Amino acid sequence: MKYLVLLFFSCITLTGCSLFNQEEPFQKSTEANKLLVSAAASLADALPEVITAFEEEYPNINITVNYGGSGQLSRQIQQGAPVDIFLSANQQWMDTLTEEKLIAEDTRTDVIGNHLVLIGNKQSSQSIASLQQLSDMQIDQIAIGNPESVPAGIYAKTALQNSGVWQSLEEQFVYAKDVRQALTYVESGNTELGFVYASDAAISNDIRIITEVDETLYPAIVYPASVTSYSTNRHDAETFIHFLKQDKAAAIFKSYGFRNIH
Repeated sequence: MKYLVLLFFSCITLTGCSLFNQEEPFQKSTEANKLLVSAAASLADALPEVITAFEEEYPNINITVNYGGSGQLSRQIQQGAPVDIFLSANQQWMDTLTEEKLIAEDTRTDVIGNHLVLIGNKQSSQSIASLQQLSDMQIDQIAIGNPESVPAGIYAKTALQNSGVWQSLEEQFVYAKDVRQALTYVESGNTELGFVYASDAAISNDIRIITEVDETLYPAIVYPASVTSYSTNRHDAETFIHFLKQDKAAAIFKSYGFRNIH
C-alpha cells in the first residue's frame, strides 16, 4: 500500500512537470541559464549581433528576445510575461513599470541613444528643411508609430506639436504598431513619408533620409534597460545588462546607427 501511495505521488510530480512545460502564456522559465529579453523593435537588427558577442563570452547563458513596441512590451510585463530584462526605447514605459514595482530599480541603467529622422521612399525627390514645411506640402500619408504606445511615435508627435503642425497633419497620419512597421510603410511606397530612428534608416536600402529632425524639438532618445523584479535569474540578467554598456557592444550598436552615450 505504501509503495502504491509513493508511486501515485511520483506520477503526480511527473505529470506536473509535464504540464508546466506546456507553452502556456506568461509562464516563468525554470532554466537558470536562459534569459528572456523584451526589446524595442528598433533593436531588431543590432541586438542579435550583440547577443552573439555576449554568448561567445558567456556560453552558459542563452538569450531569447521578444521584439515589439515598448508600450506593448510594457503591458505584457504588467500581465506577468516571463521577462528577465526589459530594454525600452524610451524612459516613459520604464518609469511606468518602476512605479508598479515590476522592475528592480537598482538595475536600471541607460544603454544607448538614437535620434529621429524623416524619411521618404528611395525614389522620392522631396526636400524639407524643417517640419513646418510639411503643412504646406501636398502629402497623402505619413507613417508614424502609434503615439499611444510606440516611443518613436511619441517623439515624432512631440516634435510636430512643438513645430506647430501636428493638428494640421493629423488626417495624413498612418499609425504603425512599432517603428519597424513605419519603416516598411515607406519602403513599400504605401506612405510618402515616415518618422523613424536614424538606426532604422541606416539598415534600409529602399529609403532616403529627407531631414534629421531638430533634436531641440523632442526629448533625448535614450534606451534604458532593467531586470524585472520577478526575474528568477537576476545574476545572469545583470551580467547581460553590464555587457550592453561595454566597448564591444557599443561598437556594434554604433555600426547600426545608434549613439554611444557613455
